[in-house]
Amino acid sequence: MKRATRVGVFGLLGSGNLGNDGSLEAVLGYLRAEHPEAVVDALCGGPEAVEARFGIPATRLHWYRGEYRTASRAGAIAAKGLGKLVDVFRTAAWVRRHDVVIVPGMGVLEATLPLRPWGFPYSLFLLCATGRAFGTRVALVSVGAATIRDRPTRALVRWSARLAAYRSYRDAQSRDAMRAMGVDTARDEVYPDLAFCLPTPEASTPSGSPGPVCVGVMDFHGGNDDRARAGEIHRRYLDGTIRFVRVLAEEGRPVRLLTGDECDASVVAAILDAVDSPLVTAAEPASLADLMKEMAAADTVVAVRYHNLVCALKTGTPVLALCYAAKSDALMDRMGLGAYCHPAREVDADRLLEQFRSLERRSAELRQTLAERNQAAVRHLERQFTALTAALFPAADHTHALREAP
Repeated sequence: MKRATRVGVFGLLGSGNLGNDGSLEAVLGYLRAEHPEAVVDALCGGPEAVEARFGIPATRLHWYRGEYRTASRAGAIAAKGLGKLVDVFRTAAWVRRHDVVIVPGMGVLEATLPLRPWGFPYSLFLLCATGRAFGTRVALVSVGAATIRDRPTRALVRWSARLAAYRSYRDAQSRDAMRAMGVDTARDEVYPDLAFCLPTPEASTPSGSPGPVCVGVMDFHGGNDDRARAGEIHRRYLDGTIRFVRVLAEEGRPVRLLTGDECDASVVAAILDAVDSPLVTAAEPASLADLMKEMAAADTVVAVRYHNLVCALKTGTPVLALCYAAKSDALMDRMGLGAYCHPAREVDADRLLEQFRSLERRSAELRQTLAERNQAAVRHLERQFTALTAALFPAADHTHALREAP
């Protein structure tokens, strides 16, 4: 009797980031539909959350539980250093038990938000290196990438990509960035973000009168290269967003504040404190499905986080993007809303309001555009899953071909 294929999923999953978990949900849907015989488990940031929500066994990504807390005392520094050594053996042992490991989406090859090389880049390198050593096929599926200036981080990311058995990117800029960093991308393809294949709630029909606006917020302090002015960037972003929300409330528009990660709650609290209006409320989404339900009921969305943008676009709701990285501009352009981008580092409330009003005037036209682009994205992802089966499950693909033969 043939042994079931052992598939691992890897990443900062179950750690409070809704976009990461949405990418995992999409890949699990593919595995359950196309490879139901596969035995699946995870090596991830939040194993308890992954087990509870997705029903698969999960192992903690790091031996040291304080991995993402700043270590200032000697004991904590020593424990974190020891954890790096222990994780070499833990990762190797986990990888060795699998035939295939999938890294589902996420911006694993970028540093557009603050990132240290010995954090996730080191973990990803361990995964890809041990996968190559043990013959386990590692697939980076619809991932995000960006050119990285920090040399240690860039080296780890470059070698991780080189050692992977399969690579695809969620936009052309990501593929170009990896090529610029020395990775041979000749056989790498570009597909939409994995979240575009998730189920979509039915959108509400616009009433004709101004309706609710969803504002997706982020605990934004700039990127990896902005550490020296992180406080200034955060204040400017928050002040501009507060002014924007206040004007909408004064005009009688209901505003629904949305998060995409647990850390965004502080921004929601600051806006609610600054804008004292019953029209401004906050949701507590636990998944991308929750985000999409909120956005499907809105007239318009204004958002920062990449997967908040994906959710709005997928529901067909016109969205204005506060962009902190090229990936957001690329996504908006691909979906036909390239004119509705605003820099997150330089939020100008007056200009933001002008763009918002222009977006609403074109709402009907843009909803039609989004419907067409969403259909194309789903078809494109279906092609990726076919390619993924051929690359990672050659025996299964061969069996399927025999079954289909006359």
